[in-house]
Amino acid sequence: MFDKILIANRGEVALRIMRAAKELGVKTVAVFSTEDEDTLPVHYADEAVCIGPAPANKSYLVMPSIIAAAKNTGAEAIHPGYGFLSENAQFARVCQDNDIVWIGPAPDCIEAMGNKSVARDTMKRCGVPTVPGSDGTIDSALEAREFAERVGYPVLIKASAGGGGKGMREVHRPEDLEKEYQAAKTEAAAAFANDDVYLEKLVLRPRHVEFQVLADGFGNRVALCERDCSIQRRHQKLIEEAPSPALDYDTRRAMGVAALKAVRAVDYRSAGTVEFLLDQDGKFYFMEMNTRVQVEHPVTEQITGTDIIKEQIRIAAGEPMACAERAPFSPYGHAIEFRINAEDPAHNFMPSPGTITKFQLPAGPGVRVETYLEEGARISPYYDSLIAKLIVWGYDRQEAIARAERALSEFRIEGVKTTIPFHQKVIEVPAFVEGEAYTDFIAKEMGE
Repeated sequence: MFDKILIANRGEVALRIMRAAKELGVKTVAVFSTEDEDTLPVHYADEAVCIGPAPANKSYLVMPSIIAAAKNTGAEAIHPGYGFLSENAQFARVCQDNDIVWIGPAPDCIEAMGNKSVARDTMKRCGVPTVPGSDGTIDSALEAREFAERVGYPVLIKASAGGGGKGMREVHRPEDLEKEYQAAKTEAAAAFANDDVYLEKLVLRPRHVEFQVLADGFGNRVALCERDCSIQRRHQKLIEEAPSPALDYDTRRAMGVAALKAVRAVDYRSAGTVEFLLDQDGKFYFMEMNTRVQVEHPVTEQITGTDIIKEQIRIAAGEPMACAERAPFSPYGHAIEFRINAEDPAHNFMPSPGTITKFQLPAGPGVRVETYLEEGARISPYYDSLIAKLIVWGYDRQEAIARAERALSEFRIEGVKTTIPFHQKVIEVPAFVEGEAYTDFIAKEMGE
């Protein structure tokens, strides 16, 4: 096991990783921008190093500064968390070139799964179901039109190097294709410095269901169970739950087996997520693989008793996973996660930076909160608006929803607008209560 690791991230995920490391007896190094100097992760870590000014491209995205911090503090490994450099194959290689262990999959895996069209072709070859789509990238509007006419509208344009809904456009009519094709390429170039796109047949009213996977260097591979991430706004996840209300045992097992095929196909070693679309007939299709820990990993931890961050660290240290013998596809109870963002839902989810004047957390049975904030803390306009994650657990979904109602009503945040009122409305919608959530749930059930 490592003696010391550096966390190349900020906010609640940095604190989450530090807590897991502490339980393993591993010392931690925080890196921080001048904007984050007085935050909980900086105070919690055993050591902390300032790596630059507030903008991420001058601090959290500057590879030489992070490597220098690791070397100067004697950190043997770097955990990237999620976001920032977590899926950057170049950074993973830079770590290796400097004799620093990368707590994540091999750079080749990151590249293979990071390019969505390459990942899709890889899955087809290993027998994982995929949505009908183009063979490789689409290089012209004419080529896009020929594909759309062949498979039929609607189609989905997706950035090859993308994620998080960026560079993604739905096209329902032929007359909109060229405009949306150009818009997707422009957005992809701005977000990923790569304007390659590919096309897929658009699956109507799908559910977004993903499997948490783990694999170590001893041949152990597990699919811990699925999460349902169908409550989204503009392809950004807002609420996640595990297990999915839509899956029976046979579908869960088939999807888990497909996820493990994906793991074997790229010789994956670390924690990762294989994401699927589930159509209204119960058929599922590979969508993408995320080669990092996910924001929503706590719901899987709650129903499996597995500490996913600890497992990541163990695997990177060359140890076998502690959960290698866990019974697959067998959730215990039900968990729901709510992303609490500093945004104003009443005004198109506009970001709401500012100073928190009151911060009172919910508690009690089955309630878990992950945050890096306290009363008097400042929400910075420079970073993601996620300020906390509320995770509730119950013996069944009905109890989990009841606990969510209680916990959301106990959560007090003043000084900034948050998405708590939005979440309270979602869990009252009859379709949500019945477990009937699709990726267009918000637009169809709640309106703008």
